[in-house]
Amino acid sequence: MTQSDTSFGSLRDIRIIDLTQMLAGPFGTMMLADHGAEVIKVEAPPDGDMTRNAGPFRADDSMRVLGGYFQSVDRNKRSVCLDLKQSRGRDALLALIKTADAITENFRSGVMERLGLGYETLREVNPKLVYGALRGFGDRRTGASPYVDWPAFDVVAQAMGGIMAITGPDSETPTKVGPGIGDTVPGMMLAFGVLAAIHHARRTGEGQFVDVSMTDAILAISERMVYQHSVQGLIPGPEGNHHPFIVPFGMFPAADGFVTVAAQQQAFFEILCERLEVPSLSKDPRFVTKEHRNQNRLLLIETLGTHTRRFTKSELMERLGGRIPFGPVMNIDEISRDPHFAAREMIVDVEQPGAAPIRIAGVPIKMTVTPGAVRRRAPLLGEDTLQQLRRAGLSEQEIGNLVACRAASTIV
Repeated sequence: MTQSDTSFGSLRDIRIIDLTQMLAGPFGTMMLADHGAEVIKVEAPPDGDMTRNAGPFRADDSMRVLGGYFQSVDRNKRSVCLDLKQSRGRDALLALIKTADAITENFRSGVMERLGLGYETLREVNPKLVYGALRGFGDRRTGASPYVDWPAFDVVAQAMGGIMAITGPDSETPTKVGPGIGDTVPGMMLAFGVLAAIHHARRTGEGQFVDVSMTDAILAISERMVYQHSVQGLIPGPEGNHHPFIVPFGMFPAADGFVTVAAQQQAFFEILCERLEVPSLSKDPRFVTKEHRNQNRLLLIETLGTHTRRFTKSELMERLGGRIPFGPVMNIDEISRDPHFAAREMIVDVEQPGAAPIRIAGVPIKMTVTPGAVRRRAPLLGEDTLQQLRRAGLSEQEIGNLVACRAASTIV
C-alpha cells in the first residue's frame, strides 16, 4: 500500500463528493474508492467525521490522528474541510460538485435543504449530478415514511428491518447480528445505486436522486421471512444456529470450538456420516432420506453433535474439508493465520502516522483486469483541501478566506 496518486481500478473516471459520516455511508463510498473512484470526503471543522477520534489507537501512537475505525472505512479517500454553515463553505462545495459525478450524504432528513444544498439546488449547478442519500427510513422524494424524521443507527435498522426477530438462540431471545450490518448493508446498496444512476446519467445526461433506507436494506436481505409469511402464513422467529427446514445445515460442536456443516444433499450426508465414522447413521430409517431428516431434524442435529464433538476443529477440517461444504468457526486470530486470507489479501497493512502500520480488512471484490486495492491510508482532516479547491477553480484569495479549512489542511 502506497500514497501514490496513480489512478487505478475500473472506477478511476468517477468522482464522488462524499459528505457521509460514521459507518453506513462511508462503507459504501469506501467500496467505490477501493475500485478507483476519486472520493473527496468533505468534513466539518474542527474535528471532522466523529469516527476520526473514536479510536481504537495503539498505546504507542504518538499522534492519535487516525483511529482504527476511521482507517478501516475511509482508506483511499481524500479529505476537504469545509464549514457548510458558512456561505463561503457552501460556495466551495458548489464549486466541487460542478465536475463531480455524484454527491453522497447520510444526514437526517431536511439537513441539506436547511443548508440550501438540497438536491433540487445542486442539480441546477450540475444537471448530471447523482445525489445519493442514505437515512434510517428513506426520503420523502421516493416514499414518505411516517418515521422519515427519526434518527437511526445500525441497531435500529436491525430491529425494525426484521433481522433481529429471526436471529438468536431461541424464540425468546431476538439477537443483534454482531457486526454493524444495519450500516454496512445499506452502504453497499448506496454504492450500487449510485453506480447505476451514474451509468444512466452518462447514457442520457440526466442525473437523479438515489434514496436508500437502512431499514429497507435490512428487510431486503431478510427476504426469506417475507415469503414464508406470505406463502406459509408463518411469523418466523429466531432460528438458532440451524436452518429451519434444511438439515444438516448449521453449527455443530467440536472438542475445541465449533464448526459448520451444510450436508443436506444425500451424497454429502453419506460422506459426512462416513467421515465421522458412523456410516450406519445415513442408513438409519429416521434419517435415510431428505424428507426423513427434515421430519427428525432436532434429533439428527443432537445426534450429529455427539459425533462431531469427538474431534477438534483441525481434525474435522482434515476429515471433512473439501469433501462436503464445511468450515470451522474462526475468530480473528485464526483468520489472521489462515492461508486463505493471506492468498486473497484480505488483511492488509496501512500506514499509521505516529505508530507502526496497522492492519485492516482488504478488498473482497477481485477483478482480473482492473483490480481494486487499498492504495492509501485514510486522509488526515483537511489534508487535500488546498489541492481540491484549487482544482475546483477557487482563487488563492477565496481559498485563503476559508480559514478553518486552511488550518485543517496544514496537519502533517
